[in-house]
Amino acid sequence: MTSAPGPNAQPAAPHIKWRKILRRAGWLESIGIIGVLAVTAIAILAPWLTPFDPLRRVTDANLPPSGEYWFGTDEIGRDLFSRVLLGIHYTWVPGLVVIGFSLVLGSLLGLIAGLVGGKMDFVIQRLTDLFLVLPATIVVLAVVATLGPGLVNTMIAMAIFWWPWYARIARDEIRRLKSRPHVEAARIAGVRGPRLLLRYLLPGAVPALLIAASLDVANIIMTMSLLSFLGLGQPAPAPELGAMTSHALDSLTVHWWLPILPAATIFLLCLLANLAGDGLRAALRGA
Repeated sequence: MTSAPGPNAQPAAPHIKWRKILRRAGWLESIGIIGVLAVTAIAILAPWLTPFDPLRRVTDANLPPSGEYWFGTDEIGRDLFSRVLLGIHYTWVPGLVVIGFSLVLGSLLGLIAGLVGGKMDFVIQRLTDLFLVLPATIVVLAVVATLGPGLVNTMIAMAIFWWPWYARIARDEIRRLKSRPHVEAARIAGVRGPRLLLRYLLPGAVPALLIAASLDVANIIMTMSLLSFLGLGQPAPAPELGAMTSHALDSLTVHWWLPILPAATIFLLCLLANLAGDGLRAALRGA
C-alpha cells in the first residue's frame, strides 16, 4: 500500500508524451519524422556505407546512372552515389552539431535571463539583440572567408550567430511559465534556484525549443550548402553537396546527373526536415 504524499510533496513537472506526439502528427509529417531519423542514421554511418571509395576513380568518366553506378560517375570517374552519400555526412552531421551547440548555449542564456531578471536579463537581452540585428548569412560568409575554407571554420562561424534565437525563445518561455500555478505553488513551498529551474521551468520550455530547433534544420542545411557552393566549404576532393552542384553546373545540358542529383539531395534533406519540424510543432502544441 502506497503512502499519501506528504505536505511538502511537489507537483510533477510536465513531460513530453512521445506516443501522443507520434499519433498526432499527420501522415505526411510522420514520413518526414521517419525520414529525418533515417537520414540521421545514414549520415552517421555514411563512411561505412559507400559502395566505392568516394575519393578515387573507379571506372570511366561521366557514365550515366545505371544498375552498377546508381548516380553515374563524375568527370574523373568517381562513383557519384558514394560521393553524395558522404556529402550527406559532411552536411547533415555538422548541421546537427551546430544546432545542438546553439540550442544549449542559447537556452542556457535565455533561462538565466528569464529566471534572474533585472540587470542580468538586460545585459543578456542587449547581447542577443546585437547578434539578431546582424545579417547572419553575410556575416557567416565573411567569417568563413576570413578564417579560411573548411568544415570546422564553417561550423564555428555558424554557431556564433545561431544561438540568439534560442536565447530569446527560452527567455520568453521562462517568463511565461513563472506565473503558472504550479510554479507559484513551488515558490510558496520554498523551492528556489536551480531546483525551481530544472524541475518546474525547464520542462515547460523544452517543447518550444525543440520546435524551433527542428524547424531550423533545413535553414542550417541550406546555409552550409550555400557556403560549399560558393567554395567556402571543405577543400577538394572532399565531397560536399553544394560544391558538387557548383562544380558541375557547366555540365548541366550534357551530363545532367552531375549537378542535378546532389542538388536534388539537398532539396530532399530540406523537405524532410521541414515536414518533420511541422509534425513536431503540431504535435507538441497540442500535447
